[in-house]
Amino acid sequence: MEHEATIEGVGVGVGDDSRLPVVILEARERLVPIFISADQAQSMQLALDGEPFERPLTHDLFVEMVAELGAAIDRVRIDDLADGTFYAKIDMEQYHGGERKQAVFDARPSDGIALALRVDCPLIISDEVIDEAGKPPEAFESEHSSGTPFGDEKTQDDDDPFGDTGDGPF
Repeated sequence: MEHEATIEGVGVGVGDDSRLPVVILEARERLVPIFISADQAQSMQLALDGEPFERPLTHDLFVEMVAELGAAIDRVRIDDLADGTFYAKIDMEQYHGGERKQAVFDARPSDGIALALRVDCPLIISDEVIDEAGKPPEAFESEHSSGTPFGDEKTQDDDDPFGDTGDGPF
């Protein structure tokens, strides 16, 4: 089964003497952390804040190109987690000559999330991924927590440098 997810925030996860960018998704009353690169974190945060970058970022350019070609992103699915790596698909459609053509593209979850934020399409996550990676909100709270579900993480707006980790294990 699949569930629509919401993006609870982009922040910095603290643990094992490292500070890694993370996006937190919520579905089925569980939080799913996905570690991402610094560039992806910045792209997501700018989209969440509705702030354009001085020049188009890759995700902005991609959205413009898709629209110019008469296509649309229907939804983004995070549908697998294997060996600590999340996998995603982007479902798209295009009308050409009066006929609808559907396409599915493999994607990194971070790219899919950044695109979903820009086109306001559903972000879907599978039960299998939630069951394996999801945690109750209280699992993110710590003695030093500010009361947010992100524990000690700082937001993208802080001056902390991010490490480039990709969409790896949580």
